[in-house]
Amino acid sequence: MNPAAESFIQEARDILEELEGILLELEADPTNPKRIDAVFRALHTLKGSGAMFGFATLSGFTHHFENAYDRIREGKATVTPRLIQLSLASRDHLERMLDAGPDMDGATAQDPATADLVAQIEALEEVQAVKPAESAPKAERFLITFKPDAAALKNGLRPDLIIEELAGLGQMEVLTRPEEESDSREIDPAVDRPSWEVAMETAAGREAIEEVFIFATDWQLEIVQVTETPAEEAAEPAARCAENQTEMAAPTAGQPTNEARSAAKLDSVRVQSHRLDELMDQLGELVIAQARLNRIASELGDTGLASTAEEIERLVTGLRDTTLSIRMLPIEPVFGKFRRVVRDLSTELGKTVTLETRGGETEVDKNVIDSLTEPLVHIIRNSIDHGIETPEGRRAAGKPEQSELVLRARQAGGEVLISVIDDGKGLDAEAIRVRGIERGLIAPDQELSEEQLFALIFEPGFSTATTLSSVSGRGVGMDAVHRAIDDLRGTVEVKSQKGRGTEVTLRLPLTLAIIDGLLVTVGEAPFVLPLSNVEECVELPVDEETRKSGRSLLRIRDQLVPFLNLDTLFGFDRVDRSDRRVVITSVEGRRTGLVVDEVIGQYQTVIKPLSLYHRGIEGLAGSTILGDGSVALILDAAAVVRRAQGALRAVA
Repeated sequence: MNPAAESFIQEARDILEELEGILLELEADPTNPKRIDAVFRALHTLKGSGAMFGFATLSGFTHHFENAYDRIREGKATVTPRLIQLSLASRDHLERMLDAGPDMDGATAQDPATADLVAQIEALEEVQAVKPAESAPKAERFLITFKPDAAALKNGLRPDLIIEELAGLGQMEVLTRPEEESDSREIDPAVDRPSWEVAMETAAGREAIEEVFIFATDWQLEIVQVTETPAEEAAEPAARCAENQTEMAAPTAGQPTNEARSAAKLDSVRVQSHRLDELMDQLGELVIAQARLNRIASELGDTGLASTAEEIERLVTGLRDTTLSIRMLPIEPVFGKFRRVVRDLSTELGKTVTLETRGGETEVDKNVIDSLTEPLVHIIRNSIDHGIETPEGRRAAGKPEQSELVLRARQAGGEVLISVIDDGKGLDAEAIRVRGIERGLIAPDQELSEEQLFALIFEPGFSTATTLSSVSGRGVGMDAVHRAIDDLRGTVEVKSQKGRGTEVTLRLPLTLAIIDGLLVTVGEAPFVLPLSNVEECVELPVDEETRKSGRSLLRIRDQLVPFLNLDTLFGFDRVDRSDRRVVITSVEGRRTGLVVDEVIGQYQTVIKPLSLYHRGIEGLAGSTILGDGSVALILDAAAVVRRAQGALRAVA
């Protein structure tokens, strides 16, 4: 596939993602002319650009899709629920056509799925002639000059198709074209960069013309609206444009100049994700090298070298922050995907659910964002199917028939918190307890808090549903959520009030590449704890160190905090010393102390993956290389606590 086609596919995916949101907004407000125009422009762009870059079948299908919205714009049809449903199905089909790649050997034959959708579009009873528009939109006149870059021409750009696309917007005349051009398909970009000048009259507006050139990122392009005088109104449109070339007016208010548009395009650069990953890897190595330099400077005691090392550390820290910011993306596009999920699920289950999103501007590492879709889908499906009542059930409970589902994101320190909140019936703690006893997860006489009971819903195969549905009930969804969030080194918290609703919160690191950690030792082995999990460090009292039996609890400011000995947990020989420390961590809303031999201090940690043989060890999140070249293991505080609790249950 040539680079031009790859670029088209990426841009087309962005258009389709935006199109889905516009269609859902149009469903809620079917007479909104701006949204109708936005749908038409998106389809018009896909149609024209698809033909230019070898996607003739996609272009042909989009033409039928576009016609339906063109009739609506002309006042000959109306937006109906059936049209929206078919539009969403057509949008999904366009995405599948992109996955298939460009047409081979110019083939344009329709496959059965395409033919079926075309037939449904053409047979829509709702898209029938209604009263014609009372008045046609006012036409405007433009002079367009464009000069494609050589790379686009070498990659198979067809200027003749651009001309055809412009002709579809209104009356048009090509004023100038390359003198050597006998057929625009035979242009030799090595000879010269040819340019075209087109005069046209269109009611579609300037924005529609700009959509034709949406992929022309490196071209010379100028679109100028042409003024007219009363004496000229009787002349032919193309002639008037030609006669007024020297009297061109500046762009009207609100329309950016060509230079401004070019500058705006330079503000954003599309970069392949693997290049960002490579940059991050190189930065990680630089951070490790800088740590070694600091160590050498400290050992040699050379003030000049120490000063240089400090300066390099400052520069590396700045470079780290800048590189991490490049990988940070707003979470709003992820939230936007679930509007369709909520719509389809609520329709399938006969429930009325509205989705509200908050904090979409919150930025998260690209790799974290890429892994969020699946766990959020499972949580939302469970909320709508199990949590939210039917309209009849909500009326009986004194609630409005329409329920509300909220997706909220916010940043807290080095973490991002993503919550799914519903106003449904809430979790039934007693039903969870009964099922937990049946499954052998808890003892009949075991006392658990509501928080601990709610944690059981993440156990593999756990479900309180009495019947299976096409959506959920098999007990695999929430287990998948827990595994996915564990892989991201995050935690899951559940809060619920019976009859009021449930809130599931995912606590995730801002980035998966470099973190601030706390370097500690257990025995002679170095370990790193993510600083986002650490609340404070305290001394281990001597009486607790020498305690032979009983529960391991520390009293910290009138609060009892359980603690774990990491040397015992990991099988290290106990080191007799009186100055051991307890690192107080916050895990899933609970404070737990981890006893270590020494706290060395804060450490900028580059996360390296573990080998295939070690990735399954519970409690380890990765590894890092220290300044002296040795390896330190990164601890997953949540997994360490779960491992200790599992060991205690096994002993009991």
